[in-house]
Amino acid sequence: MNKSIKVFAPATIANVTCGFDILGLAIDQPGDEVEMHIKDTPGVELTEITGDQGLLPTDPKKNTVSAVVLDYLQKTGHQDIGVNIHLHKRMPIGSGLGSSAASTVAGLHAINQLMENPLPQKELLPFALAGEELACGQGHADNVAPALLGGFVLIRSYQPLDVIPLPTPEELVATVIHPQIEIQTRDARKILRKQVTLEDAVRQWGNIAGLVSGLYRKDYDLLGRSMDDQLIEPSRAILIPEFAILKQKALHMGALGFGISGSGPSVFALSRGKETAAQIQQALKQHLLTVDIESDTYISQVNTEGPKTLSSNF
Repeated sequence: MNKSIKVFAPATIANVTCGFDILGLAIDQPGDEVEMHIKDTPGVELTEITGDQGLLPTDPKKNTVSAVVLDYLQKTGHQDIGVNIHLHKRMPIGSGLGSSAASTVAGLHAINQLMENPLPQKELLPFALAGEELACGQGHADNVAPALLGGFVLIRSYQPLDVIPLPTPEELVATVIHPQIEIQTRDARKILRKQVTLEDAVRQWGNIAGLVSGLYRKDYDLLGRSMDDQLIEPSRAILIPEFAILKQKALHMGALGFGISGSGPSVFALSRGKETAAQIQQALKQHLLTVDIESDTYISQVNTEGPKTLSSNF
């Protein structure tokens, strides 16, 4: 068999300020690409990794993209199938933008396509969660679910897994700023409070409900009022240089809301329209340069498609 496929999977913004571990959204850029080829002999080979500066493991059982493909083939009864995988990292590792999730989802979408789609997209989620656990030590769906399904998602429950796609207002645009610093997800979790006050919890529940309602009603003002995090941001913001100033600037320039993407160091603003998003991008990037911090920046509408096939031969 000479079957092959090339797939793109998008970066994601997890938490979306108030929804720690339960809300996420996909963006159009950046993202990762996976090329996958059927080979004559059984087994999964991770033939090539580009763009990772040698940081990622090449052992097929330890790299998320190949590990989830192995798991998929075993559990769907295709152990006799062999594949070669080429992973192209097009997004920064450890950025808070779901780098491991993008690789995982690209691999799952590729193998499912090559196997002629025996599983609906949503049934790939447990495989993706296992990949996140391998990469980060914990299997959270707020990156892999939007990367796999596109758009905004709500994870109502983990036991059992219950993931709910949410609507996306058409004019919503994300500005993402990735400062050239590194924060490990494990470290960013260690500093979080283990207990919170009932008052803070009630405010957080209200914001989550408001954000979801704002998405359904296409109420941009409600979205902005709801993007307030009482529980996670106060702890994690201290890890990100200039966070308070960046937030102040973005909101002053018309952002609906501003927050930390995942565990950071990337930060993001949501705006109504590309013009405001572009102005925020330029101002925040310029401010970081004044304190000698380089950054990668992206402007993107919400990606409602999820992974996509770039080319195929079968």
